[in-house]
Amino acid sequence: MNRTPPPSAPARDTHAAAPESGTPLSHGLKQRHLSMIALGGVIGAGLFIGSGAGIAAAGPSIVLAYAASGLLVLMVMRMLGEMSAANPASGSFSVHAEKAIGPWAGFTAGWMFWTLLCVGIAAEALGAAGIMTSWFPGTESWMWVALFMAMFCGTNLAAVSNFGEFEFWFAALKIAAIVAFLVLGTLAILGVLPGSDAPGTSNLTGDGGFLPNGLDGLVVGLLASVFAYGGLETVTIAAAESEDPRKGVAQAVRTAMWRIALFYVGSMLVIVTLVPWDDKAVVADGPYVAVLDSLDIPAAGQVMNVVVLVALLSAMNANIYGASRMAYSLVSRGEGPRILGKVSGGVPRPAVLASSAFGFVAVLLSYWWPDTLFAWLLNMVGAAVLVVWGFIAVSQLVMRRRLEREAPETLSVRMWAYPYLTWVSLAGVVAVLLLMLREDDTRTQLFFTAGLTVVLSVVGYIRQRAVAAGR
Repeated sequence: MNRTPPPSAPARDTHAAAPESGTPLSHGLKQRHLSMIALGGVIGAGLFIGSGAGIAAAGPSIVLAYAASGLLVLMVMRMLGEMSAANPASGSFSVHAEKAIGPWAGFTAGWMFWTLLCVGIAAEALGAAGIMTSWFPGTESWMWVALFMAMFCGTNLAAVSNFGEFEFWFAALKIAAIVAFLVLGTLAILGVLPGSDAPGTSNLTGDGGFLPNGLDGLVVGLLASVFAYGGLETVTIAAAESEDPRKGVAQAVRTAMWRIALFYVGSMLVIVTLVPWDDKAVVADGPYVAVLDSLDIPAAGQVMNVVVLVALLSAMNANIYGASRMAYSLVSRGEGPRILGKVSGGVPRPAVLASSAFGFVAVLLSYWWPDTLFAWLLNMVGAAVLVVWGFIAVSQLVMRRRLEREAPETLSVRMWAYPYLTWVSLAGVVAVLLLMLREDDTRTQLFFTAGLTVVLSVVGYIRQRAVAAGR
């Protein structure tokens, strides 16, 4: 039976939040949906588009950059999986941070992630519209943005199963494309693809060597690779609405290692082996198109445009879903406008509308002030995913001890070598944040994100004290 959450959150201890109780969300996601979301969620537009700039900066050492950042993401997902399997919740890491650190932490992590996803919706809508206008020159970008926003807002308003079904087929297309690319690339590397010669290690060691731009280039590549992994957290949010949340999130986390190794690190190795890292086409056309063109694959550019379009639409769909569930979770814990917590048909429809509306407004800002306000929004959330990862690591340090003491049977997923690898992960997050200070662009993002973090933390702490004083 669907019920609207109470108008105000119950009194809570300031260091231990009550779990989401009486959650009226449906459990319409099937295991096949969750499995494919977990598989496809790692293949984003950042992999197809953003990796070109990383390759241009790091050269062949981009393989090391993606491997290093992949290890960090793997440990973060393992920590998040441990907590989410023990306590599945639509607020995921926000709920865990609230329980482990305090309400201010859940408030900060949750609303920061919501802002990140909403700005992402706008950026992805613009990217998808750009592809469509290149195919249909007589159309305007805003027409496609409006169409995509209406389409995915509508599907998310109807039922969670619609989100799951869209993501299932989107993910299937992305996985098919990346697997086909890896198979063709491997055959070309081995010299068994018709019309191709085995390149050997000439592209890995020539043109300046494996580290053509030294450690500075490797750092730029590392930063680019870290942000390409953003969005993996959505699978733990979706798990709360699956048929078997504990089993679903456990399976998703356990397959993370081979997904990261195959899709990201494997792709980078194929690309830098087959084409020179300083080939202008790597940035201008994208690394995947550059490889397919070098192999004389017909219509490679248009094929990859279709794949990129699917990746962008998939990200839009997932971000609207993730943002709406995060907003709903925050409101159900008394940390946002009550109206966003209303649920009908098992869907938090006001939260879906608010998340979509924010994204649409951000698109308008990109037209009105493309070089000022919209750029400011993008910079503001530039390092947000690292802040979220930091909250996840600290939360797991606290929650693991509590779970082992109070509910050890819920630990179906365990972080490796606890607490040592958790501390290593936290140090890795801090190290990446410090590396951001080296580059002008990332330094600006870091300062904006730090400002947003401070503002949200202060507001969350004031609210926490007010709740405690009113008890």
